[in-house]
Amino acid sequence: MIYIYLDGHTKMNDVQTAVQIFMPNEKYKPAEGITDESITVRSKLKDDCAVAYIYENGKEICSESYPYTADESGKSARYAIKAAVYYMLKKKTGITVPWGMMTGIRPAKRINTYIDEGMTADEGAKKLIELYEMKPEKAELAKRVALAEREILSKADSDGVSLYIGIPFCPTRCLYCSFTSYPLGVYKNKVDGYIDALIKELSYIGESIKGKRLDSIYIGGGTPTSLTAEQLDRLMTNVGEIFDLSALMEYTVEAGRPDTITADKLKVIKNNGAGRISINPQTMNDKTLKLIGREHTVDDIKRVYAEAREAGHKNINMDLILGLPGEGTAEVENTMAEIEKLAPENMTVHTLAIKRASRLREQLEDYDLAKAVLMEKLLDISASTAERMNLSPYYMYRQKNMLGSFENVGYAKKGCESVYNIVIMEETQSIYAAGAGASTKLYDKETGRIERVFNVKNVDEYIARIDEMIERKRNMNI
Repeated sequence: MIYIYLDGHTKMNDVQTAVQIFMPNEKYKPAEGITDESITVRSKLKDDCAVAYIYENGKEICSESYPYTADESGKSARYAIKAAVYYMLKKKTGITVPWGMMTGIRPAKRINTYIDEGMTADEGAKKLIELYEMKPEKAELAKRVALAEREILSKADSDGVSLYIGIPFCPTRCLYCSFTSYPLGVYKNKVDGYIDALIKELSYIGESIKGKRLDSIYIGGGTPTSLTAEQLDRLMTNVGEIFDLSALMEYTVEAGRPDTITADKLKVIKNNGAGRISINPQTMNDKTLKLIGREHTVDDIKRVYAEAREAGHKNINMDLILGLPGEGTAEVENTMAEIEKLAPENMTVHTLAIKRASRLREQLEDYDLAKAVLMEKLLDISASTAERMNLSPYYMYRQKNMLGSFENVGYAKKGCESVYNIVIMEETQSIYAAGAGASTKLYDKETGRIERVFNVKNVDEYIARIDEMIERKRNMNI
């Protein structure tokens, strides 16, 4: 337990996010003073500086101050609060983190803001280094992603909209997963009813966005290919009938787990106009696949990939996770070598995040997880492989509780970048969402603000309350 004691201010979030950089996967609790148990982080704001202290069992063991001034040329009090905690913990732990003091999940968005304010991309990257003590190679990555995003967003602008369709079923739940998903074995008899409700919601959305340019569609999950070929065809046929796809820049189906993909489903996806699919191995090591709860082998991945090519799919993404239990450089080098042989047009590299709702968090002590130094090596291996494959970074985000405070990066061949991934990350247009657990994001281009409309997560509740889900959208003038 980490206790956080605020002294002279109320910026709890700034203090906690700074603490999480060095102490992820802990529980954090506000305190009214120095506690006699565990660890207390105290953040004190004075007239000219912020001071951070850390105590173990009530005894002070380290402190750091950071000055600020009230005028525009100086650092703000809020910045100083965060900086004092950051530099105090850096001194105590001896750890240098790659993204420095930046805790936001969208580093590229910050550079794009700087560019919009009149800076060059290089100047924006330099500012990230100076302001956040970020490693130069991370600032360079943020810059490359920002420039790739700007090119896509010049076409998929705020006049367009995107559509997300959620399929919350999976054959089994993976060790690291925290998404809303339901085991198909239990919910098999409810899938058709779910699709009925989904089509009803999509029909309402289709009517409400008539006249708007639809830029991208993303069918995700869960695992969309946990549906039968007939169920998938019924859903996608209705999508084609409900929506005007004439201006569509991208249509993605997250095929996902190879143990759910068949040749018939791949043909259904292709015949219904989807031009981009994901086949997500996560690793190309059979031992790890078994450990994380996957019901397929590396040979299954290769077979499904060949079937996708035979069905005519020319834009394939493959998701990988670095830092999986028991995996080091040898295992990741093997995975990357196998992916390089397959030569997909997209490769999305995730850093393992220990999410609160995952089984991995519950069983954390049972697994050997990659440490920060190792994680940096693993990311270097993936980046080098992407470069050899002529895949460039175009999409990036960070999450809380990520191993080593690293990042997730999407790499793609020129012209194969995912439009949907960029617009959902940069939040520059409205995304209409249907399905259990789906969240519609309404973008106001005058203010830049996002309003959200949530659907219930439970499948049974979604089916029973579908009219209420539609009414929620109607109340938001959707």
